Amino acid sequence: MASNGDFDLSSLSASQQEALQQFTDVTSQEIKDAVPLLERSQWNVQIAIAKFFDGEGPDLLAEAQAALNSVPRVTARHENLHESLLDADTLPHRSARRPRTEPAPRVVPRPSVQYHTPFLVAVLFAPFRFGYKLFAGVFRSLIYFLSFLPQSLRPRFVASTISKGLRQTGGRRLTLPKETAQRFRRDFEEEYGAHGLPFYEGGHAQALDASKRDLKFLLTVILSPEHDDTESFVRNTLLSPEVVNFIKDPANNIILWGGNVLDSEAYQVAREYNCVKFPFSCLVCLTPKEGSTRMGIVKRLVGPMTPESYLAGIQGAIAKYGPDLDGVRAERAAQEMARNLRSQQDSAYERSLAADRERARQKREAAAAAAAAEKRAREEAEAAARLQEQRQRWREWRATTIAPEPDAGSKDAVRLALNMPASSGAGRVIRRFAGQTTMDELYAFVECYDLLQSESRINKPEKPEGYEHKYGFRIASVMPRETFEPSTVVTVSEKMGRGGNLVVEDIMPDEEED
Repeated sequence: MASNGDFDLSSLSASQQEALQQFTDVTSQEIKDAVPLLERSQWNVQIAIAKFFDGEGPDLLAEAQAALNSVPRVTARHENLHESLLDADTLPHRSARRPRTEPAPRVVPRPSVQYHTPFLVAVLFAPFRFGYKLFAGVFRSLIYFLSFLPQSLRPRFVASTISKGLRQTGGRRLTLPKETAQRFRRDFEEEYGAHGLPFYEGGHAQALDASKRDLKFLLTVILSPEHDDTESFVRNTLLSPEVVNFIKDPANNIILWGGNVLDSEAYQVAREYNCVKFPFSCLVCLTPKEGSTRMGIVKRLVGPMTPESYLAGIQGAIAKYGPDLDGVRAERAAQEMARNLRSQQDSAYERSLAADRERARQKREAAAAAAAAEKRAREEAEAAARLQEQRQRWREWRATTIAPEPDAGSKDAVRLALNMPASSGAGRVIRRFAGQTTMDELYAFVECYDLLQSESRINKPEKPEGYEHKYGFRIASVMPRETFEPSTVVTVSEKMGRGGNLVVEDIMPDEEED
């Protein structure tokens, strides 16, 4: 059994042992200390290395994993074929299974389309068309005169024909679903006054989609202004305080959609939902046990009824199908939480990789900067060495061009006493110069004085090409103080006459910059 210290390596998997080997190779940490750090890093070598060098902050991966373990799970329902057959046929004493709900179709208003009859067909059927129009005119006139009779004496087919004619002939202008909903709400307020019902401001298809998306109940109410029970139903039942408060309560998760059967959309909804009597109400919701995306009609409320009966029907359906929706909500919340946690894990991992990449980038930049500084220093040293070599060659060449000291009896000789700087070690130098000696020659004498004392005047060096010599000193008189600059035009006799005392001063680097 392989072990190291107090830790048993055989308890680790092959991938964990490989990660441990990589981590210890980089950090040289003891195995007994490396294993807990890798466990806290979910056995991710890069994250563990980052924690080892940078210190451990909040462990996002561990927190995300712990939160992932606490995500609520939806209890699955397991049922086999044998149990289903027993429940359905062989065990009648058990509670009957929930009946399958009617599907709730998604109704999209269909605009009326006008078809143009071909000319030849119109000519052939012209006699029949004329006869139909004549018969329809007589029939409408009869219906019109019969409509003036009291409602108790009016034949039943007259009211149904008028209502059907209004719907099919477009008694109300066809508008968009949102405009239709606004018109219904405006007419409802004008007819029954201010109310607190939160009618959905959109089409029935949009309301159904919202109910499916938000896991809410959709209460569809379709009214017929021509029906005798409509006004009493609205005033006494729909607008009763207990019904209004129940529908408005957000805890009940109800979306209310209302429509007038005279409108095209409401008429199509009434036909699709098999409405045979007004006022008509139905409760629709998602039925996950019958299909993950299936919308079903869980309750029909048809005809006039008391507020208590109306409210009891809605509450019963909500109590019956509400737990199913709660289960779907919990499942969606769990999926959303798991998705967020995975996103947090990925984000933490990406941040760790980004930190590693940033440290690697900084190391590369530091190495590049050090290499550049070393190269620059080397180039500066080489340049300084070349400059010093050229300066020395120039001094050797310039020393050969300095004229010798004139004789003591020369009439134009100028006797100068030069106090050399302490760095040269020459002290006080007294020498005669020809009267035509320029100040530049005087500067060259001072620059090459040490070579003139030891030069054998055998070698004839050449002047270095491209080199411009700069003197690191200046010559000045003592009394009165005057500084003389190198010049190939001004002579020493013009400045000093027959003789004088001069001081050679070194120029400091700060003075050169100035």
